[in-house]
Amino acid sequence: MIIAIANNKGGVGKSTLAVHLATWLHRRGRSVILADCDTQQSSSEWVREVQPDLRTETYRDADAILNEFPSLKNEAEFIIADGPGSNSETSRALLLLADFALVPCKASMLEVRALAKVTEVLRQAQDIRGGMPPSVIVLSMVGKNYRLTKDMKDAATALSLPVASTSVTLRQIYADAPGQGTVVWDMKARTRDAANELDRLFAEIMPGTACEPTAATKEIPA
Repeated sequence: MIIAIANNKGGVGKSTLAVHLATWLHRRGRSVILADCDTQQSSSEWVREVQPDLRTETYRDADAILNEFPSLKNEAEFIIADGPGSNSETSRALLLLADFALVPCKASMLEVRALAKVTEVLRQAQDIRGGMPPSVIVLSMVGKNYRLTKDMKDAATALSLPVASTSVTLRQIYADAPGQGTVVWDMKARTRDAANELDRLFAEIMPGTACEPTAATKEIPA
């Protein structure tokens, strides 16, 4: 299963979702490849620090994705593809092959206005593929202002795009994790809320994979 984490806008939490989802699945005994399709190659570097035994692959253009991704499906249960923040051709290539798409979006008025444009490439792929890939919007960096969050959900609903009921809250810990080469499950007790939040999100969007963690999963201190 190829899961594309796609949004042509940068700074919306794509790498945070990609690295945490790949780690979450890996620690539940699933075979996973993280495919880093962003030219900065930050998510693959991050994963190598967090989980050295989790395989990573890097791709720098749309042709490489189209030529090489199909064979990856025979090598792992899940391919988590971290999409670029600007190159629409690379995003289009990912979405032409993906089985499922996560679209992280900031919950802000600017994102509300830009949502239709952000999803244009996704719509093109779905038109070509008869509705594939199914997709879900994940609201990220959500603050305490409920009205902005509701506006984003209303805008997504108007575009007939489902929105995950679990949002990713604006927390400093998500910004700290890559610099420390870790994920929220392996950090101090103050990350319990973030860890539980991502557990809920991934269990929601990946039903059937939320089995008990393997022994490789580190417990968060009480």
